Amino acid sequence: MSNTRRNFIKQSAKAAAGTYIASVGFSAKSYANILGANDRVRVGVVGFSDRHRSSHIPPFMKYYKEMNFDIVAVSDIWKKRREEGAAFLKGKMGHDITAYRNNDELFDSKSVDAVFVSTPDFQHAIHAAQAVKAGCDVYCEKPFAETMEDNRNALKIIKASKQIVQIGSQRRSGPNYTAAADFIQSGKFGPITMVELNWNVNQPGRWRRPDLVAQCKEEDLDWNRFLLNRPKDSFDPRKFLEYRLFWPYSSGLPGQWMSHQIDTVHWFSGLKHPRSVTANGGIYQWKDGRKNWDTITAVFDYGPANDLTTGFQVVFSSRMHNGDDSPSEIYYSNGGELNLITNKVSPKGGMKAGPAAAMKMQPNLLPELSLTDLEVKVESGANTGGDALTTAHIKNWMDCIRSRKTPNAPVEAGYNHSIATIMTNAAVHTGAKVTFDEATQEIMANGKAFKY
Repeated sequence: MSNTRRNFIKQSAKAAAGTYIASVGFSAKSYANILGANDRVRVGVVGFSDRHRSSHIPPFMKYYKEMNFDIVAVSDIWKKRREEGAAFLKGKMGHDITAYRNNDELFDSKSVDAVFVSTPDFQHAIHAAQAVKAGCDVYCEKPFAETMEDNRNALKIIKASKQIVQIGSQRRSGPNYTAAADFIQSGKFGPITMVELNWNVNQPGRWRRPDLVAQCKEEDLDWNRFLLNRPKDSFDPRKFLEYRLFWPYSSGLPGQWMSHQIDTVHWFSGLKHPRSVTANGGIYQWKDGRKNWDTITAVFDYGPANDLTTGFQVVFSSRMHNGDDSPSEIYYSNGGELNLITNKVSPKGGMKAGPAAAMKMQPNLLPELSLTDLEVKVESGANTGGDALTTAHIKNWMDCIRSRKTPNAPVEAGYNHSIATIMTNAAVHTGAKVTFDEATQEIMANGKAFKY
């Protein structure tokens, strides 16, 4: 075949592919990624953490070859984690990994198309927005934001872009949770009247890093970059490594655990945030210098706003000193319950014939049915992200990078769960009944917008 004819066929094939890609709405960047040798999606790691090592990597390794993804870089402000990350990822990927001292260096290099963000809680929204501005797609750990200022700024930047952002609310990729959402949203459950959320563990070492704290020296990291927009503070290796125990670097129990469970409330009900929140609790067991509570009960008022509810209450409780490592979520209606421990709908507690007849009402009992034939267990043990939910969630993110479709947990999911967690944190720190101002998108406590 002559070179002229060969080139003609090649160019015709590219043109045809380009027409198809445009017809299904792919971006120019996606088109470039799909054709030829440049097909590979280059991924960077923003913050090499235990979460990334044990939760993101196993699902990624399961699919990266068939989907032509690659991890090429890691950014971390601590020398030890930066070097460990580069070595660990080299072992996984089979080639050198470029290590960057900070995100500015990473994004200036133009070497990545997408990133995992697994930095400390208060940095997630800031780092996700930075990545999007650099033209990268993002898998961002939750909680999305710990202040409304960060929440609003990141939402604005991400919504103005065409980047794929998946929030790490992995329940949204679970078949049992999807079945629960479908059942409630179909109207078969009846109006939600109450939701009980529990997440209890007995893990004295949870969020503690004493061995690493002893190794952490200020000269080996960029403390000012760690603080970002938080108040200026002197170097403290515990705040750097055990940040989940210290506000304003984390809200602790609300941001880490409640953010997962309250997200299902928003998803199932269609409501974006609570009307009000109160909270009580304290540090009852672990007197180790932490500032965030080890025990909490928060009570939320939702709705009414749509046909799924005439208004309902949510109670979230969590303790770190006694537990069975099995988070629970139970939705109640007048006809029974939807239980995400057993993944079953049942008439338990529903309106029976006797009481109904006494009030000249009809009995109201839900059927007995399973949400899914698949057993899906959500564990509360440390770093269980290699489970089926996280695997499906990361696969969904990778699929959406290719298709440019909206992922299962878009940025709005993170924005809304952050409203609930920040409201809870405001109630914890002020003792007030906290409300949300829809017009200003501010969280109000004692007549003032809550910040720290």
